[in-house]
Amino acid sequence: MRKLILAAALATCALPALAEVADGPGPNLVIEVTGGASGTIVIDLLSDVAPGHAERMVALAERGDYDGVAFHRVIEGFMAQTGDVEFGKPDSAPGMAGRGGSDLPDLRAEFSAVSFERGIVGMARAMDPDSANSQFFIMFAPAPHLDGQYTVVGRVISGMEVVDAITRGAGRNGEVETPDRMATVRVAR
Repeated sequence: MRKLILAAALATCALPALAEVADGPGPNLVIEVTGGASGTIVIDLLSDVAPGHAERMVALAERGDYDGVAFHRVIEGFMAQTGDVEFGKPDSAPGMAGRGGSDLPDLRAEFSAVSFERGIVGMARAMDPDSANSQFFIMFAPAPHLDGQYTVVGRVISGMEVVDAITRGAGRNGEVETPDRMATVRVAR
């Protein structure tokens, strides 16, 4: 019992900002990561905050589209980006990761009052606010300049230590030469 209480206390200390976000209705994405980082990340999709984006992530996970996709852009102190189901797989053209999406149409922005804190999951997009498709990112640290500019779709509820261990990229864009991957992504309801 003492170990459980200690573990809960440590988790609360490690992720203080997440306690401010109310538990979403789910579902959860369970991501098995392989590479330099390995382990399980569980993301609570905030379908009450961004229903269209949460639904898209569930659909792509259920189709197996996220399986094998690289964490292609990882910037120390900022975020880890993944989800390019078109160009993020091992057999994709080199140097193309981060430039693609899925075969589904882009999504309209679903901005909210949820702040980009450590552990928050946002949808990546191009310059057009209505261009999110399949790519998403997980915050290493708060980034209030993203608030109201990108759709918040979820939050990490387990496995932030795995996120913290994801191989960092180089340069300003954080492109990763030998990326960690989402080996499998499944939906838990």
